[in-house]
Amino acid sequence: MEETPWFEYADDDLDVAQRAFVDVLAARARSWLVHPEDTAVVPPEHPYDRELIVWLDIVDPQHNQGILTVGAHFDGTAVHADKLHNQLFSLPQEATEFAFTATGNPAELAERTAAWFEAVLLRPLVRCAWQHAGRTYAVRYAFADTGRGLIESFDDALAPRRLQERLAAEGIVRGRGRINRTHLGEPDLITWVRGARPDQEARDAPHPRSGFGRGR
Repeated sequence: MEETPWFEYADDDLDVAQRAFVDVLAARARSWLVHPEDTAVVPPEHPYDRELIVWLDIVDPQHNQGILTVGAHFDGTAVHADKLHNQLFSLPQEATEFAFTATGNPAELAERTAAWFEAVLLRPLVRCAWQHAGRTYAVRYAFADTGRGLIESFDDALAPRRLQERLAAEGIVRGRGRINRTHLGEPDLITWVRGARPDQEARDAPHPRSGFGRGR
């Protein structure tokens, strides 16, 4: 069975510099703990457009949940990398904590971009879950090193009635299934998703006093 390549592309879609850049990335990606289909190349839209986009989806495979899209825009001599829009693959208007820029030749830039991807993948990522009657009603993915939240969800139908009533009484505003986790208290379960781990015993263990319920 033929193996799916990382950062797959068609030769006719890229020029020499772009192929050199992507080939180095693909070689480095073979050692990453990601599925090849979670990496992608977006060729320039027009022949005169030299900007190439490469991106990586960070996912929770156990729950089939996309968490974060990061990637780089390469123009032949420079790279601008950051968190990307997960559909348009555009860079944010304001740089985030993931931002990375560099100049150089394609091979050098590819090596530095690969190192940047690897640093992001090493960030300790956890799934925090709030449960009631054996079912999960709220989820928040966060970086364990900073507590920074990435995505979250809340299911009214599964939440405890007292919690629903308290949130309604306090006028807590929700939107698109989300709610500020400060109002939920500590999560009932924290599952390690990926990245560096401080201790192996922490995996899938309940953490009644974790600190991950604080803020966004």
